Amino acid sequence: MPFQNTLEFAQSLDREDKLHKYRDEFHFPKVDGKQVIYFTGNSLGLQPKRAKKFVDGIMTDWQELAVEGHFHGEKPWWSYHEMLAAPLAKVVGAKTEEVTVMNTLTVNLHLLMVSFYRPTSKRYKIICEEKAFPSDQYMFQSQVKFHGYEIDDAIIEIKKRDGEKHWRTEDIIAKINEVGDELALVLIGGVNYYTGQVFDMESITKAGKSVGAFVGWDLAHAAGNIELKLHDWDVDFAAWCSYKYMNSGPGNASGVFINQRYLGKTDIPRFEGWWGTKKESRFLMKPEFEPMENADAWQISNLPVLSLAPYLASLEMFEEVGMSALIDKRNKIVSYLEFILHEIDAEVDSSFEIITPIERGCQLSVFLHGQGRPLFDYLMKNGVITDWREPNVIRLAPAPFYCSFEDMYRFGQILKRGILEGVS
Repeated sequence: MPFQNTLEFAQSLDREDKLHKYRDEFHFPKVDGKQVIYFTGNSLGLQPKRAKKFVDGIMTDWQELAVEGHFHGEKPWWSYHEMLAAPLAKVVGAKTEEVTVMNTLTVNLHLLMVSFYRPTSKRYKIICEEKAFPSDQYMFQSQVKFHGYEIDDAIIEIKKRDGEKHWRTEDIIAKINEVGDELALVLIGGVNYYTGQVFDMESITKAGKSVGAFVGWDLAHAAGNIELKLHDWDVDFAAWCSYKYMNSGPGNASGVFINQRYLGKTDIPRFEGWWGTKKESRFLMKPEFEPMENADAWQISNLPVLSLAPYLASLEMFEEVGMSALIDKRNKIVSYLEFILHEIDAEVDSSFEIITPIERGCQLSVFLHGQGRPLFDYLMKNGVITDWREPNVIRLAPAPFYCSFEDMYRFGQILKRGILEGVS
């Protein structure tokens, strides 16, 4: 349908939106007493109102049962993490046994490197994207140094072509084939944090495995945002944080995918701990490690259930709605935001540049030619919570669970006023 830059049209889209009722399931910050327009679900999702009930349930069991809460609580802590596996598997396109929750994202990537980065004198190189998220860069560098390799030799960054803002899949595949039997690992962010570009994970995974490398994905900006088919794509491993589109709370637990072919094996290298050994014999305190036959074998310590509770609350909503419905709304609301940006750009004779390609999820990254940090500050002071990235980019992520089409219209009007008032 043709879009219109009017309040009435935006409100009509909200009336048609089957997910609009979920907006009331979240707590919104306020600026000057008014609910904000929230564009930073790609950094920290809003708090689900039902999260408090899930946390309070654990607190009550701790209060009333103490240690017996492990086995006799309403949701026993001993197996609490198991409740997250099935709904998470649907979000990332996996089998339930291929998914677990533990630790935090970069910790998990380091642990997974034990299993999936096994360099030899010939096969030791890692392919990643240029300017990966800094935490990934630090992780790569420390891993190759730990194994005794030179950073500049072992880490190969896929660059964009001169003058282009997006990576080309054919360039990534060409580099994979060029490195060939020297390549140990391909590990890329499924959605680039800066541009919002979604990589062709299926094609890249196939290419990496065709030369004998392991292929993994950092899905920090992908989980809960885009369609994933990790099992069908034959991905070796993946990890993601849960506090962005998954709305689990700041710094919360990370999800992990490990391909079915590696499960139940005793000969695969990994760092092991008590919680990864078989449940049936865990309290027998055997000296031998007997791995769980699912991804839980990679768990080391018992899980922090107070952290898992908000995650489970959010996953309950993902179960109710389903990724297909979320993606449908995501596509529509991001397209409407793109339309609004172009409309305002034309009205004020500015020069916004959307650097996010058509291969995208929730995020639009907008280069503000001729504008500066003061415009971002103006937006924030006027109740638009967005994200600034140097040198001159704002990232806008209208998460479909709680953002409305009216938000998009009102954002456009605030943006327009800021430019006309010459805040830059």
